[in-house]
Amino acid sequence: MKLGIVGLPNVGKSTLFNAITNAGAQSANYPFCTIEPNVGVVAVPDERLDLLAELYHPKSVVPATIEFLDIAGLVKGASQGEGLGNKFLSHIREVDAIIHVVRCFDNDDIVHVEGSVDPQRDIETINLELILSDLEILDKRIQRVEKAMKRDKSLAKELEILGRFKDALQNGKCARTVELTEDEADSLVDFNLLTYKPVIYACNMSEDDFAGGIESNARYQAVKAIADEEGSQVLPICAELEAEIASLSKEEKEMFLADLGIEKGGLDLLIQRSYDLLGLMSFLTAGEPEVRAWTIKKGTKAPKAAGKIHSDIERGFIRAEVINYKQLLECGSLSAARDKGLVRSEGKDYVMQDGDVVLFRFNV
Repeated sequence: MKLGIVGLPNVGKSTLFNAITNAGAQSANYPFCTIEPNVGVVAVPDERLDLLAELYHPKSVVPATIEFLDIAGLVKGASQGEGLGNKFLSHIREVDAIIHVVRCFDNDDIVHVEGSVDPQRDIETINLELILSDLEILDKRIQRVEKAMKRDKSLAKELEILGRFKDALQNGKCARTVELTEDEADSLVDFNLLTYKPVIYACNMSEDDFAGGIESNARYQAVKAIADEEGSQVLPICAELEAEIASLSKEEKEMFLADLGIEKGGLDLLIQRSYDLLGLMSFLTAGEPEVRAWTIKKGTKAPKAAGKIHSDIERGFIRAEVINYKQLLECGSLSAARDKGLVRSEGKDYVMQDGDVVLFRFNV
């Protein structure tokens, strides 16, 4: 899973990226500090792995991972090549989903490219540039499909979908606001429209904003209204605070969050929301050599999940021996779980569930 962190210059993208990855990406108070995207691979927090590790004492514990890209700040006119426009658009085209950082804090020492803090305006600025880029792609695609329809009338449905997208974009709406059936959505794999990518709006706020109550914050509510209208997600976060927390040990972090009365840090919530946004989950494999989490799409069947481990396992799939991790922990061992009849034998049609601990049987 690859997520792109985007936003206007000086909204806190690189600060958030540094907090997420501890990668030390350059962060400074001037536009285009980031030119080539910084890349960081982050472990997905998963307490189930820790619990299974206590049971098996494995040689290694391997969490699932997410790749984050800190992409250069975008400005007005990017779709026509202003600033780092074309480069920015090409980088965002590579990601599966977008973390759109929106500045919601006041700080006279940090320059805003528009001279004032207005999250609604900032979101519209970026969305407009993405819309203009998508319209250019759609126009070319429509021309090709109209030409091809002279020979292939089956393309009429594609042309109709393209028309619905174009209508939305021309009205200033993102492509993700267009309602599609499951079959229609499946047919869009090669469209790669920027405004169709799922989005989490990360409201970058100050500590004082959090202390005053998120729900009463007008800037947060403005971003939430936009997210609700287009079916996107919104997450309040303090990038500066998260950067401080990221430098602490696990024990110090827990104490720090407890003092703030917070159960989970913003970064953990961001990763969790990212999983939900893309319809992802994890199944687990566990033993003395290794305890590991594997990321799959929700609804994945057992053979396809086995293929995440190795293509030979998918090809020679016989069955999956499955138990929920909580039941395994309660029993204390897989053999004890077998004695109690809790280990299920599942076939090719079994749909994997989040938290399944699996042993695949195969023959090649």
